[in-house]
Amino acid sequence: MPVTIGAKQESDFTDPIGLLGDCHRRIERFLGAFVKVAEQAQGGELSEIQRSALQAAIAYFRNAGPRHTADEEQDLFPKLRGIDRATVKELLSRVDRLETDHRIADTLHGEANEIGERWLNEGALSPDAAARLSEVLAALSAMYRTHIALEDDEIFPVAAAELSAADKEEIGRDMAARRGVPFRSPKFS
Repeated sequence: MPVTIGAKQESDFTDPIGLLGDCHRRIERFLGAFVKVAEQAQGGELSEIQRSALQAAIAYFRNAGPRHTADEEQDLFPKLRGIDRATVKELLSRVDRLETDHRIADTLHGEANEIGERWLNEGALSPDAAARLSEVLAALSAMYRTHIALEDDEIFPVAAAELSAADKEEIGRDMAARRGVPFRSPKFS
């Protein structure tokens, strides 16, 4: 993998909040690729590059998306709800909204993936299906813009500041386990 001088290195499970932010960059990248393919091909025959990009986006949202949601809903958000500080309590209503966004995103991704799989299998989409895919991708893009901004700009900074080191390590361990990879504590590295 090439190294870009000055580029931010991705976080690991010892920095779960940073890792969640890195996941947002991947969501943006894969959703952007999905949108680009839909705009370029407009339901018609896919080039090999478009086919590959579409397959990668569908696989990403099918596999990584549910893990990211679980990271937040099963680990991060419950930890935040357990903190009795005003700075955290102010955020909790926004956390409820984020969980609602997750349900909406799951539904939209299910539909986008289904249409995308049909496109891959059949070689082309009907005009109605191509139009619906564009609508679904536009809805996902709009939802993610506000959702990711809220998490990156408000939720994650408060979580990074307010969660204890033990809480962060537990979240990181759970995230690693969810992906079937070992957690390497910084204490032993």
